[in-house]
Amino acid sequence: MVEKEDVIKALKGVEDPELKIDIYTLELVRDIQIEGDTVKLKITLTTPACPYGPALISEIETAVKDSGAKAVDIELVFSPPWEPPQHVKEMLGLT
Repeated sequence: MVEKEDVIKALKGVEDPELKIDIYTLELVRDIQIEGDTVKLKITLTTPACPYGPALISEIETAVKDSGAKAVDIELVFSPPWEPPQHVKEMLGLT
Protein backbone atom coordinates (compact mmCIF):
# COMPACT_ATOMS: atom_id res chain seq x y z
CA MET A 1 0.00 0.00 0.00
CA VAL A 2 1.24 3.45 -0.89
CA GLU A 3 1.69 5.94 1.94
CA LYS A 4 0.63 9.60 1.80
CA GLU A 5 4.17 10.71 2.67
CA ASP A 6 5.48 8.83 -0.39
CA VAL A 7 2.90 10.50 -2.61
CA ILE A 8 3.82 13.93 -1.26
CA LYS A 9 7.50 13.21 -1.86
CA ALA A 10 6.68 12.19 -5.44
CA LEU A 11 4.61 15.35 -6.00
CA LYS A 12 7.47 17.48 -4.69
CA GLY A 13 9.51 16.03 -7.55
CA VAL A 14 7.10 17.37 -10.19
CA GLU A 15 8.02 20.91 -11.19
CA ASP A 16 5.78 23.49 -12.80
CA PRO A 17 7.52 24.08 -16.15
CA GLU A 18 7.01 27.84 -16.11
CA LEU A 19 7.59 28.74 -12.47
CA LYS A 20 10.29 26.09 -11.82
CA ILE A 21 8.81 25.29 -8.39
CA ASP A 22 7.32 21.95 -7.44
CA ILE A 23 3.56 21.57 -7.61
CA TYR A 24 3.21 20.69 -3.92
CA THR A 25 4.97 23.87 -2.77
CA LEU A 26 2.88 25.87 -5.26
CA GLU A 27 -0.22 24.38 -3.60
CA LEU A 28 -1.54 23.09 -6.92
CA VAL A 29 -2.39 19.86 -5.07
CA ARG A 30 -5.79 20.46 -3.50
CA ASP A 31 -6.44 17.01 -2.03
CA ILE A 32 -4.82 13.59 -1.68
CA GLN A 33 -6.90 10.50 -0.90
CA ILE A 34 -5.55 6.96 -0.79
CA GLU A 35 -7.90 4.03 -1.23
CA GLY A 36 -5.91 0.79 -1.19
CA ASP A 37 -3.41 1.05 -4.03
CA THR A 38 -5.28 3.89 -5.75
CA VAL A 39 -4.32 7.51 -5.21
CA LYS A 40 -7.01 10.11 -5.88
CA LEU A 41 -5.78 13.64 -6.41
CA LYS A 42 -7.52 16.95 -6.87
CA ILE A 43 -5.15 19.16 -8.79
CA THR A 44 -5.43 22.69 -10.11
CA LEU A 45 -3.28 24.50 -12.61
CA THR A 46 -1.94 28.03 -12.46
CA THR A 47 -4.49 28.87 -15.15
CA PRO A 48 -7.27 26.82 -16.81
CA ALA A 49 -5.66 27.52 -20.19
CA CYS A 50 -2.23 26.26 -19.09
CA PRO A 51 -0.56 24.88 -22.26
CA TYR A 52 1.50 22.46 -20.15
CA GLY A 53 -1.56 20.95 -18.44
CA PRO A 54 -1.67 17.61 -20.28
CA ALA A 55 2.08 17.05 -19.95
CA LEU A 56 2.00 18.04 -16.28
CA ILE A 57 -0.90 15.65 -15.56
CA SER A 58 1.03 12.84 -17.26
CA GLU A 59 4.14 13.63 -15.21
CA ILE A 60 2.09 13.64 -11.99
CA GLU A 61 0.58 10.26 -12.82
CA THR A 62 3.99 8.75 -13.55
CA ALA A 63 5.54 10.17 -10.38
CA VAL A 64 2.72 8.91 -8.16
CA LYS A 65 2.82 5.45 -9.74
CA ASP A 66 6.58 5.40 -9.17
CA SER A 67 5.84 6.04 -5.47
CA GLY A 68 3.96 2.73 -5.28
CA ALA A 69 0.42 3.48 -6.45
CA LYS A 70 -1.16 0.98 -8.81
CA ALA A 71 -3.66 3.53 -10.12
CA VAL A 72 -3.93 7.30 -10.08
CA ASP A 73 -7.20 9.18 -10.43
CA ILE A 74 -6.63 12.88 -11.13
CA GLU A 75 -9.47 15.37 -11.00
CA LEU A 76 -8.76 18.87 -12.29
CA VAL A 77 -10.46 21.58 -10.24
CA PHE A 78 -10.47 25.31 -10.88
CA SER A 79 -12.64 26.56 -8.06
CA PRO A 80 -11.37 28.48 -6.32
CA PRO A 81 -8.89 29.77 -8.91
CA TRP A 82 -5.25 29.26 -8.02
CA GLU A 83 -3.57 32.19 -6.34
CA PRO A 84 0.09 32.04 -5.34
CA PRO A 85 0.37 31.56 -1.57
CA GLN A 86 2.40 34.14 0.35
CA HIS A 87 5.48 31.92 0.65
CA VAL A 88 5.51 31.42 -3.13
CA LYS A 89 5.15 35.15 -3.74
CA GLU A 90 8.19 35.64 -1.53
CA MET A 91 10.12 32.93 -3.41
CA LEU A 92 9.33 34.68 -6.70
CA GLY A 93 10.17 38.12 -5.33
CA LEU A 94 6.59 39.39 -5.71
CA THR A 95 6.23 40.92 -2.26
